[in-house]
Amino acid sequence: MYVVFNPNRRIARGTLREAAIAAHAHRHEAGVVIFDETSFSVIDVDLSGSADEVGRRIDSYPKTTAAPARGRGRPKLGVVGREVTLLPRHWDWLAQQPGGASVTLRKLVSAARKDPARQKEFARHQAQQRVYRFCQAMAGDLPGFEEALRHLYAGEIPEFEDQTKAWPADIAEVAIALARACA
Repeated sequence: MYVVFNPNRRIARGTLREAAIAAHAHRHEAGVVIFDETSFSVIDVDLSGSADEVGRRIDSYPKTTAAPARGRGRPKLGVVGREVTLLPRHWDWLAQQPGGASVTLRKLVSAARKDPARQKEFARHQAQQRVYRFCQAMAGDLPGFEEALRHLYAGEIPEFEDQTKAWPADIAEVAIALARACA
């Protein structure tokens, strides 16, 4: 789902097509923004032309396709080679591990992914990033913005809420709902 805001209020919520058409209707207002509700990233949509043209452009965006059916034989592991930068002492330690650096790094990553404390911290970090992206786009110039973010990152959600009292109601409501997901 997507949500459309102007600087003071929520305009619409719906599919990307619905959000883009709603944004198109308000395109002459300064600061109309479309957010992807999954990440609260700003979505850049070409709003030029008529509403029908905007809708056709959205409809022509590539759709996510399902993974191809698995054939016979050994599955592809999807191994991707990338650069890792470490200090010499880290490389020395990895070289002494059974299986070498790649096996050890895979084991460390797998262990970290299974650790409930790390998963909770990762989820909290992701939730904080959603709040930050939304607040940066919609409340960056509003009173209490910086102090609100300090409270957010300190885990002080009631204090975050206090800092949003002077914000437009729709913006404060979404920011608070997102911040509560960080607790």
